[in-house]
Amino acid sequence: MNKPKCIGILGGGQLARMSAMAGKRMGFDIAILEKEAGSPAGQLTSMEITGSASDKKLLRKLAAYSDIITLENEFIDYHIIEYLESLGKKVFPSSVTISLIQDKLIQKQTLDKHNIPLPKFTAAEHKADFEQIVKFLGLPFVLKSRKMGYDGYGNALVKNRKEYLNAFDKLTHRHSKLLAEEFVHFTKELAVMAVRTKKESCVYPVVETIQKNHICHTVIAPAKLDENILNKARKIAVDCVKAVKGYGLFGVEMFYTKDGRILVNEMAPRPHNSGHYTIEGCVTSQFENHVRAVLGLPLGSAEMINPAAVMINLLGKTNRSGEVKNYKNALSDKDIHLHIYGKRSSRIGRKMGHITITGSNAKVILKKAKAAEKKIVI
Repeated sequence: MNKPKCIGILGGGQLARMSAMAGKRMGFDIAILEKEAGSPAGQLTSMEITGSASDKKLLRKLAAYSDIITLENEFIDYHIIEYLESLGKKVFPSSVTISLIQDKLIQKQTLDKHNIPLPKFTAAEHKADFEQIVKFLGLPFVLKSRKMGYDGYGNALVKNRKEYLNAFDKLTHRHSKLLAEEFVHFTKELAVMAVRTKKESCVYPVVETIQKNHICHTVIAPAKLDENILNKARKIAVDCVKAVKGYGLFGVEMFYTKDGRILVNEMAPRPHNSGHYTIEGCVTSQFENHVRAVLGLPLGSAEMINPAAVMINLLGKTNRSGEVKNYKNALSDKDIHLHIYGKRSSRIGRKMGHITITGSNAKVILKKAKAAEKKIVI
């Protein structure tokens, strides 16, 4: 009897968990490499490898298990992916793609070369660069870590020299290299999930994202904008994926400005928070299409099942165990789809799960989702 194909995943968090669930449902095995045992994804497989992704012995073990390898975040050094490729394994996204995305300055330079609309940006290499940056970007501007920045970590808004000097010191402790970007006055933050294989591509609806303490908190699908704007955003997303020689699933975050422009903020080569609504909201979830794409299978439809969907992240409200304290209240609304990620402990602001509601009227289901989120204690 032939063994099912096995998908190896670098990382074991919630994105790996939901990808693993999609893969398992389709009949594939899953292998996980995560630094700690009992990770959200590791709970779903007997092939959980525990340790550092920089350990070549563990990488060889993952490669031995896996027919194909993918990842759940872009923070894995691209040299690690090169090593897996040297073992004869195909990795999606490839080391080349990760090398063009991982460093946000290189990412911006790459997209800029392909005429992708972006906020103005420049390297911030020294404390003495403040005047030069202000001359180019004006005030305020945003100072960012070039690597390891997510959910607001690694970003700082700069309004004067003192804030620049303080932010420079703080951010260089996180990562030694920084960039500066113009502050964008936007009316909406948008996101698009795009999937690409050698043979085809598909693009999910453009969604509006609403942040809470720099974390994507609420997603409304589809975004309420003129159809020409939505089509432009979808095209830009595909252009971004092509610019980084990307194959697989990508999330592209954008700003819609007061003067009607679309500017790309950042892109991620993996399942994305803004695409969680697709599990119940679309014919094929982002996670299933992630699996299909890395295995080179035909892609599923990205069409929405109902006219609207709302997803709200469940952020930790306590610093204690990671279980829901009041399931009866959490499930009292019959339209709620509840997802809990299996993290062992909660802390205030940590992503612990999400809820989704689909329906015909975005305003109605947004109100219902907000009311449900307030009831859930985790």
